[in-house]
Amino acid sequence: MDIKLLEAGKIVNTHGTRGEVRVLPWADSPGFLEGFERFYIDGAPIEVLSARAHKSFVIVALDGVTDIDGAIGLKNKTVFINKDEAPLEKGRYFIADIIGCRAVDAETGRELGAIEDVLSLPANNVYVVRGEREILVPAVDEFIIETNIDEGYIRIKLIEGL
Repeated sequence: MDIKLLEAGKIVNTHGTRGEVRVLPWADSPGFLEGFERFYIDGAPIEVLSARAHKSFVIVALDGVTDIDGAIGLKNKTVFINKDEAPLEKGRYFIADIIGCRAVDAETGRELGAIEDVLSLPANNVYVVRGEREILVPAVDEFIIETNIDEGYIRIKLIEGL
């Protein structure tokens, strides 16, 4: 079985003295990481004993990490999850799946370029499309007509000034 790992956050600090770590999640909400049985750190699976959202972080207890010294050794490590164990609601996508998709004008069918980045802004995400020129497209229903990850394209409604 081929495991598809997806970056899910970063261990930014320890929490307490019993080996818990504070993870900054790279998700819409910290609660997203609460349901996983295992994370992957440095390519190796590690069992999640407990995970709870705390403000904008997730406090995690990992198997084999029982004290602050063990937790300090994990600081600044990237946490990965198995993508196949991460269900998303219909109409939601991983940023990693969006990047690289072709951006197509919904009205004319003309290819505008490829989505090279997704900016996470307070109001909504913004797709950075690079082609003949750079276009910033708010990732909202008014502009995103269709997202087809399987076919590798996103249909965008352009407006004047976009």
